[in-house]
Amino acid sequence: MPIEAPLAKSPSPYSRQTLDRDAIAEIFAEIAVEAAVAVMEVYASDSHARRKPDKSPVCDADENAEAIILERLAAVLPDLPVLAEEAAAHGKKTVSGSTFILVDPVDGTREFLSHNGEFTINIGLIVEGEPLAGVVYAPALGRLWLGGAKATCCVVAPGAPLPPLCERREIHVRPAPRQGLTAVASRSHSDAETEAFLADLPIRERRAAGSSLKFCAVAEGEADIYPRFGQTMEWDTAAGDAVLRAAGGIVLDRERRPLRYGKAGAQFRNGPFVAWGDPPASGY
Repeated sequence: MPIEAPLAKSPSPYSRQTLDRDAIAEIFAEIAVEAAVAVMEVYASDSHARRKPDKSPVCDADENAEAIILERLAAVLPDLPVLAEEAAAHGKKTVSGSTFILVDPVDGTREFLSHNGEFTINIGLIVEGEPLAGVVYAPALGRLWLGGAKATCCVVAPGAPLPPLCERREIHVRPAPRQGLTAVASRSHSDAETEAFLADLPIRERRAAGSSLKFCAVAEGEADIYPRFGQTMEWDTAAGDAVLRAAGGIVLDRERRPLRYGKAGAQFRNGPFVAWGDPPASGY
């Protein structure tokens, strides 16, 4: 059965009041799981890895998955502009209006190429600078996280139908533990500023993870904080940010304000940010 776009026809299809955030996340989830088939085909064969002009890695999985995602989004949500990582790498870094979709077809390409399974497919919806719906799918792990009005997670194989709502688990962040925080940090992008930041906090445990799985660990209450001071792009973070916010968390920029999206003047680059599971613990 074809998916129907859950957008009201009037007065505005893109207002916060008329968007069905959970239904949008459901659409994104179906598309991500479908695109994962192409990703896993490359994962099991030669990825033809190469370097983009910015020296970051790209492989066939990124491009094949993005083509599927863009085709499906154009068919189901034709009125929503899309900014996708590989299209942006080829010069398309513009979107019109304050409502648009961000796509990272394979977040964690280094993890993909190292075959550790810690890579994700990310699709997020931005409305007036905020991530209001998003999905993070880890096809090698068979795990899917959805964020809309609420946050849920479930197990689903690439190309399989989404499980019914009764088979999904609603997720929430946890209060900051009195005995100390669990921090999750990038497996591939550590830096001195991150180390200095964590050194000033009561960190009880530290874990490493790739891609947007770090946002999901905080959203599920498995970790409390995820700092990132190295460069990221908006398509890297939008989906995981949406899941975390739906679970009750917050992502703050250097000025301790919620991370904003649609920064065209900065070429859609993020500044430093910290994802918190317990907003009061952040001082926000």
